[in-house]
Amino acid sequence: MNFDDLIPLIRRLALEAGDRIMQVYDGPDFEVKAKSDASPVTEADEAADALISAGLRAAYPEVALITEEQAESHALMARTFFIVDPLDGTKEFVQRRGDFTVNIAYVEDGVPVRGVVYAPAQGRLFYTQPDGGSVEETGALDKQKPGNLRRIAVSEPDNGALMVVASKSHRDQATDDYIGKYQVRDMKSAGSSLKFCLVATGEADLYPRLGRTMEWDTAAGDAVLRGAGGHVVRFDTQEVLEYGKPGWDNPFFIAYAPGVELQS
Repeated sequence: MNFDDLIPLIRRLALEAGDRIMQVYDGPDFEVKAKSDASPVTEADEAADALISAGLRAAYPEVALITEEQAESHALMARTFFIVDPLDGTKEFVQRRGDFTVNIAYVEDGVPVRGVVYAPAQGRLFYTQPDGGSVEETGALDKQKPGNLRRIAVSEPDNGALMVVASKSHRDQATDDYIGKYQVRDMKSAGSSLKFCLVATGEADLYPRLGRTMEWDTAAGDAVLRGAGGHVVRFDTQEVLEYGKPGWDNPFFIAYAPGVELQS
């Protein structure tokens, strides 16, 4: 894979998908349908998915593509693939809370090596560079030409005063009990894969997820966090979270800045 070609493509596709999403978000009321697993889907999810899928398939027809909105892709088995959540945080989108993202990742031999996370309602864009390091881009977010790029890096955590970020829509008692094992200075709530990005920028030190997620929910944020020096490990074994698992389900996991003394 030539990452000098890949990164401009996935950046542009994420921005274009964000435009499609915001057309629906800023428009009149939209229909919310239920998928077979009872999760919500809107025309914004479907339009963004069609745009991203067409772009990736045109450029890389030989690479497997897994996307949340195409159930037939979930039957594929691969170790190297693209994985897409065209609108991560549909519940936030439906409630017009702004904490939703476009997620595109490239996974190589089970590792999310490159990715982009775009939060169009917040104007925040995070992605890995060709060299693997992660940046946040600010400014006009022109689709053809990158604007101001800031290298991002995880915090140097103080285990006596940690900043923790947790899910806005999926918080539960088990998560609160686990967070209670740490000395916490403050808590943030965020939706979608933004939680990974807050750890990647040093705005948070720790993000535990004791709930169900799918690989398309996490791969892009995981890539951005890894590129900023962070880690994502399984909750049960504290081994590195791998991708390409049967069924595309994730175990519970912990995303964190090195230096956080993980609790079991």
